[in-house]
Amino acid sequence: MANWPLEVHQMPEPLSPTRVAESLTELWSPRVVAELDDSFVKVAKVQGTLAWHSHENEDELFYVLKGSLAIEMEDRTVVLQEGETFVVPKGVRHNPIAEQECHIMLIERKSTLHTGNEVTAKTRSLSEQLRPV
Repeated sequence: MANWPLEVHQMPEPLSPTRVAESLTELWSPRVVAELDDSFVKVAKVQGTLAWHSHENEDELFYVLKGSLAIEMEDRTVVLQEGETFVVPKGVRHNPIAEQECHIMLIERKSTLHTGNEVTAKTRSLSEQLRPV
């Protein structure tokens, strides 16, 4: 996979987010697989609980590639099944949970911090997310 950002003359290659997610060995460690204008497309393998956090200035799109993902919010919990998507609006505190292994795709602005202003052992820096898969 190319390092980001791509040079102007480089064309990206087709990829399967599902296959990339399956190949990951770390949980809760999103990897950038594409960039789109001011956003990154990321995939991750998750299980268990991430952390309560929010992104004050960015919406966050979750798309379930495999499995099931619950997203706790202060006023409700949504449960996403394979093929379903949900956008957590900016400023909304949320906590993703996967009872079993789950593969997800995220679309986030490049400025989005992994766990917002919360820092935990699971928090990943942008440089970690940009590592080749």
